[in-house]
Amino acid sequence: MVELKESIENHINQISEYTATPGKGTTRLTYSQEDLKTRNYLKGKMREYGLQVREDGFGNIFGKLEGTLKDAPSVMVGSHFDSVPHGGSYDGPAGVVAALEVAGLFAKNNLTPRYPLEVVALVEEEGARFGGGLMGSRGMVGLLGEGDFQNLRDQNGVSTVEAMTEIGLDPSLPKKRDPKTMKAFLELHIEQGPILEEKEIPIGVVEAIVGLTQLEVTVKGQAGHAGTTPMDRRADALVAAASIIGRLPELAREAGEGTVITTGRLNVFPNGANVIPDQVVFSVDIRSGKEENVLNVIEKTKTLVHSYSKNRIQTSLEQLLYIQPKELNRGIRSLLKEKSEALEIPYCSINSGAGHDAMVLSDYTDVGMLFIPSKNGLSHCPEEWSDSEDIARAVGIFYETAKSLTEAE
Repeated sequence: MVELKESIENHINQISEYTATPGKGTTRLTYSQEDLKTRNYLKGKMREYGLQVREDGFGNIFGKLEGTLKDAPSVMVGSHFDSVPHGGSYDGPAGVVAALEVAGLFAKNNLTPRYPLEVVALVEEEGARFGGGLMGSRGMVGLLGEGDFQNLRDQNGVSTVEAMTEIGLDPSLPKKRDPKTMKAFLELHIEQGPILEEKEIPIGVVEAIVGLTQLEVTVKGQAGHAGTTPMDRRADALVAAASIIGRLPELAREAGEGTVITTGRLNVFPNGANVIPDQVVFSVDIRSGKEENVLNVIEKTKTLVHSYSKNRIQTSLEQLLYIQPKELNRGIRSLLKEKSEALEIPYCSINSGAGHDAMVLSDYTDVGMLFIPSKNGLSHCPEEWSDSEDIARAVGIFYETAKSLTEAE
């Protein structure tokens, strides 16, 4: 366990160095130079652990340990390696590192599986650069078409293809993966909440993942001079947007049952201190364990947004992402609990209030997910921290689970 902990800590510490904001948290946007440094590190470790490495046309990374069965589907273990701006070192990378160490245990114990084992490192789960989120997993199962992918732009107008090419990736490589090549997918993630820490339980076996949608709202007005335009002559896009945003929380409270709504991104144009804003674009993130609540709040949000189209203000709304609440595979959940008990590792069942690549892949293969505690329940901030001993426990559970899955018919 000590050796495994040290290896995990070394991985986490090294990957945390690849940030655009040193000393101010992890900022590792997809197809950035920090992405390139991280992927080179991960590919190097995959080869060191005896895996065959490839990338797809999205830049997702796959490290494969071949099995004895010809053309058999893989048992995949992994997570994502991008970050939100000024995030932490564990959201995503902890899961990729755990997957690496599972493969490392296969190598250390000279195991050749019947079904292949694959370490997976996915791009743009957070959606921090190109919006929507879960791009790597959605792309590999065909939910993001070639045209839609090529049309994606970041806030500076840089396309996905341009950004990939800039760091030497090949967007012409095959993108969609046949679900028949996937036997199962296991993902470790930090909880990003307080439950496991408060219960003093090191492992959470995820039962279900919340449903979510991401909307993008555009409010257009008329630019003008801040000093010479009378108040009754203004079409201020920011004032209208602020009014809409201020009313959104009540929609979630009305729905109840744990429904939440968030505006996390706001872009103001032309963004001058002495210019009346003529356009505002902002995000609306809606989540609930019940799909009817998500759908209900979407409709109420649309009604609210469209009600502001008056008096020289124009509004529009686009749905960037919609994913139903997902129950994870019962068989794998049972297997994860069985292996936890055999290893005498305390666990509890838990639901996820955050979206993950696992929820996308659950429609295409059997999926299991583990959570480990987050210190003070914090995530998406520099203070994000999880104990390497808990990651090591999860590696042990995944190793035993992967052994069973790579041997089972």
